[in-house]
Amino acid sequence: MTETSTEGTPAEVSLREITAETVVIICRLSETLVEPQKRMVAPNAISIAQAHFSKHAWFRAIYADEEAVGFIMLYDNPDEPTYFLWRLMVAAPHQGKGYGRKAIEHLIEYVKTRPRATELLVSCGQGEGSPEGFYQALGFRRNGQMEGEEVVLSLLL
Repeated sequence: MTETSTEGTPAEVSLREITAETVVIICRLSETLVEPQKRMVAPNAISIAQAHFSKHAWFRAIYADEEAVGFIMLYDNPDEPTYFLWRLMVAAPHQGKGYGRKAIEHLIEYVKTRPRATELLVSCGQGEGSPEGFYQALGFRRNGQMEGEEVVLSLLL
């Protein structure tokens, strides 16, 4: 699937630092989600707050060209070979355009540059609204573990 901007040309997807000027925009993206998606991912405001209290959080806004379309957060501990995709959120109007896929591809490339990185994990809820199929299409596979009530998937790097 090719991501397309509003003009019909391929959109450039990038991961950018969230700044004082962009934080409100990124937080408001969560308001576009509908049930049951709202139950599958924490609001971006909560994620950003959690990130500021974790020394291992690496987080970015997802942009398609110059428009903010989502949020991504990684548990990034260079002392461990396993990295964890902590959060991924793409605003409802931008879903199905390939932006989430491209963001994950950028994230995988970033993780491959990290010390000792051998595996990227993600957990997700099951049932209606679950992103499990999305992750499986990217090569993630169930590894038999659970994180609370969420299934854990693994991608070997």
